[in-house]
Amino acid sequence: MLLVGAIMLIFINFGLYTVMTYYPEMGKVLPKLMFLAPSLAFMIVYVWGRRNPHISLNFWGLFTFTAPYLPWVILAFGMLLNQNPIFDLLGIFVGHIYYFLEDVYPRISGRRILATPTFIKNLFDNAPPQEPIQLRPMGRPWGEGQQLGQEQQ
Repeated sequence: MLLVGAIMLIFINFGLYTVMTYYPEMGKVLPKLMFLAPSLAFMIVYVWGRRNPHISLNFWGLFTFTAPYLPWVILAFGMLLNQNPIFDLLGIFVGHIYYFLEDVYPRISGRRILATPTFIKNLFDNAPPQEPIQLRPMGRPWGEGQQLGQEQQ
């Protein structure tokens, strides 16, 4: 998810710089997007909110809303603090593209566009198998413990 989002943001950044090269007056409106971490973080928040639509959140005890509205609440709060909304809007835009291509489109068409490449799967599928954890009675994997009434050593 992070790799796809970062690549999309880099392409958008390149496109914005190309537009600003040909139309210098756009440089006054659009900020310089040298650092894309806020947009990438916003993308993660957007995708998380869309994948967990029934989670109820509370913003500073002021009001309650569901998870899909979290990016919009943060965007509105940032605008109240006089922040430039372009980074947040780019993150929402890229998150929406990712969510659509990863979750919605495969349900509609039955095809996954953002499937993991085979060479990456092969890198990690050949890992040696790990030894299974021996579970104690009741399914607890922790230490020996002490029995009641027994002196400690």
